[in-house]
Amino acid sequence: MSDEENKALVRRFMETRARADLDATEEMMAPDFISHGSRPGQQSDREGYKRQVAEFVTAFSDVRFVIEDQVARGDKVVSRISGRGTYDRKEIMSVAPTGREVSSMAIFIHRISGGKIAEEWGTGTGGSNIMGLRLEQERIERERIEQELEVARSIQQASLPKEVPTLEGWQISPYYRPAREVGGDFYDFHLLSDGRLGLVVGDATGKGVPAALVMSTTCGMLQLAARVLDSPSPGEVLAQVNETLVARIPQNMFVTCFYAILDPKSATLRYANAGHDPPYISRSGEYAEELRARGMPLGLLAEMEYEEQGVSLGEGESVLFYSDGLVEAHDPQGEMFGFPRLMALVAEHGEKGSLGAFLMEELYAFVGEGWEQEDDITLLTLQRSSP
Repeated sequence: MSDEENKALVRRFMETRARADLDATEEMMAPDFISHGSRPGQQSDREGYKRQVAEFVTAFSDVRFVIEDQVARGDKVVSRISGRGTYDRKEIMSVAPTGREVSSMAIFIHRISGGKIAEEWGTGTGGSNIMGLRLEQERIERERIEQELEVARSIQQASLPKEVPTLEGWQISPYYRPAREVGGDFYDFHLLSDGRLGLVVGDATGKGVPAALVMSTTCGMLQLAARVLDSPSPGEVLAQVNETLVARIPQNMFVTCFYAILDPKSATLRYANAGHDPPYISRSGEYAEELRARGMPLGLLAEMEYEEQGVSLGEGESVLFYSDGLVEAHDPQGEMFGFPRLMALVAEHGEKGSLGAFLMEELYAFVGEGWEQEDDITLLTLQRSSP
């Protein structure tokens, strides 16, 4: 075949390829055809080439191309091609269709043998342009997630109390540090009759907006239950909120919550626990004890009862309420901060300064530089003043 005949054969071959006419394409391919431009995992023979054409070309509508230049020497033809098509039919290379026109430039080398296309080498911008669309989609998705997290953070911050109650003879110190990914941590205060004070620490499962919405809803329900119930008890508050949440939150979500009511006059704390990590009391004798009470997390099962317990606080003694973001923090070797370490530090601290600040210093020393916070950290300390 002459050079012009070889060039004409390649033009027809590229035209049938652009139309995804696999039968006509196959007729022009030699029995031992090899494609040297196949992607990893794809066959380079005739069948593999046809599958590649069917996968790629049929993802576009309105496909058109122009052979900008063509050179033939011996049994080879070199073609410079520009093409366009609307990417609107199906996903390729894990990139969803955009409906946008995609342009590309490519260089192809074809070897002709016996009037058939025997080999093809090719390189072009089509694949990189599709990857560019993928990167753009990922950027848009990242921006959407960031916006969602910002909304969740706003919801979370708006649900936290703006002021800390002042009680004579008592010190209340909250500490809240959100993680990059917003969780469902919360704390709150309820001003009750007879000068009593309700204290709440909880955590809604999940991340992002769903967790923030459940957390905000739970805060509102706890406030309402504490106000509506006459002389509320911690167990009654949790039981009422649980009944409401069971019917109103997704089945795969729940809320852990520790609810305590302080009587500042008698220095007693009455409490109930809905599956939350038990708080620790720092006793004046330099030891710590857990505040344990049985109860299922809120929103899991209806008609739950919550065990109530009580404890007295001596002068200078304090209670630490916290979320799992503290105990589940890991050091560079993967070791967890853990409950035993926390309990020992609470016992060690005694009456020396702020317990919350002391624990965060110990946490930073434990995790080291470059620590990436995995979850929200909430600390709430209640301390009876020394004489």
